[in-house]
Amino acid sequence: MKKVLETQRLILRKYTENDFDALYKILSDPETMKHYPKPYDESGTWRWINWNLDNYSKYGFGLWAIELKENGEFIGDCGITMQNIDSESLPEIGYHINKNYWRKGYAKEAAAAVRDWLFNNTEFDSVYSYMKYTNIASYSTAQSVGLRKIKEYPDPKDEFVYVYRITREEWEDIK
Repeated sequence: MKKVLETQRLILRKYTENDFDALYKILSDPETMKHYPKPYDESGTWRWINWNLDNYSKYGFGLWAIELKENGEFIGDCGITMQNIDSESLPEIGYHINKNYWRKGYAKEAAAAVRDWLFNNTEFDSVYSYMKYTNIASYSTAQSVGLRKIKEYPDPKDEFVYVYRITREEWEDIK
């Protein structure tokens, strides 16, 4: 599969159906998915893959599989999806890393590359990240790549959601 992005340690590429087993290990893990309503079952994992395949066709982007350059191991995903954030459809950087690879900087490395890809390849003036208020790791990653908290709002399924954003102008200043 052709890579979409490459960083110092990672390759980001489009999902394939062959990614099911590795992705299922991540999305079905209760610890990894503790900020979601519940872990995903097999059919939810297939929906995730198919949703991203559809996003590639519809938008030219989606969440991309992350592989370690050194050995090709699938460790998660990162990319852009259009999300309903406080009743607006906005481009969001999302990331999910296998818990065996947490705290190694992979989410930050992938998210920075995805942020740069968005500003270099789309006309969007901003990119967002949103998460349940208890998801410290997620908002720490967003902050580490230059996004700053712009609001929080109540959400029926997540209690409170934090919204982070970086504008094209802010990105220009940090690159």
